[in-house]
Amino acid sequence: MTFVAWTRLILVALGGLAATAASVRAEEVNDYPTSARAEYVFGCMKANGETRETIDQCSCSIDIIASLLPYDRYVTAETVLSMSQVRGNLGTQFRSSEQAKSALDDLRRAQAEAEVRCF
Repeated sequence: MTFVAWTRLILVALGGLAATAASVRAEEVNDYPTSARAEYVFGCMKANGETRETIDQCSCSIDIIASLLPYDRYVTAETVLSMSQVRGNLGTQFRSSEQAKSALDDLRRAQAEAEVRCF
């Protein structure tokens, strides 16, 4: 194999490694604490019924969300949801901020995907 061929092979391999590293998904990080998952399942079951089937569906749902959305982004979106209900200027900031809307949109997309795949 020539030097040029080896160089191309190495560049292709490095490019593949870089692409793989860049595409690390939230699922691979697995950064959701057990308590956050349990809290989500509890709330989900309260909203959807307290059956054995619902436990499975809600557990599936948080697993899907966790695979699509890093935990810090999830916490941001949950904070936005909570704070947007506050009256006055503080609540308005959470309702109108582009960053808040973006975090909330990310969570809603993840929840929609979970709904399709789990319920």
